[in-house]
Amino acid sequence: MTILLLLVVILIGYLLGSISFSYLIAKKIKKVDIRQHGSGNAGATNTLRVLGIGPAISVLALDIVKGIIAVWIGILLAPDQSGVFPALAGLAAILGHNWPVYYGFRGGKGVATTIGVIATLVFFPALFAGIIAIISIVLTRYVSLGSLLFALLTPAFAYLLMETYQIPQMYIILSILVAVLSFWRHRTNIQRLLTGTESKIGKKKEAS
Repeated sequence: MTILLLLVVILIGYLLGSISFSYLIAKKIKKVDIRQHGSGNAGATNTLRVLGIGPAISVLALDIVKGIIAVWIGILLAPDQSGVFPALAGLAAILGHNWPVYYGFRGGKGVATTIGVIATLVFFPALFAGIIAIISIVLTRYVSLGSLLFALLTPAFAYLLMETYQIPQMYIILSILVAVLSFWRHRTNIQRLLTGTESKIGKKKEAS
């Protein structure tokens, strides 16, 4: 019964994460497929470049919220305090955003949804990592660099603050998995950062 419930939670998380708000908003406003414009990424950064700041903020907020909801479904249905249910529900939401079943498995890079998931599970480590990530974006205008710093530093802070904030080991494992996934999804951005050809915010290409 517990395994069946876990599978249901994972499925709900995935289907929720598969809702692409950048795709839906672009279709509504411009009647276009966001994945065929700008960088081709279905995320908030590409929405900013294609549609402007208003729609981009909406996409960012909604993508964060779906990550939060997925985690809370896991928390509410969890039979224990191990953290397995909310962690896997959150991971499923991120995977859904990246590979959405509704849109031919072509989604975004999961940064906003990851923020929602990780901030819900490990708030203070995510906050500290997020502050550093935001500062890096402000100074360099590389959204991809901020995204990568957030993914890298969150598990580091979570481990260091594990006892202080009584963080379940499962949450730390999840943050590491998410970091690996984020670096893999941003592999082309990393190559461009290393060669100095990565696009800065306000130009072309994307990172979120």
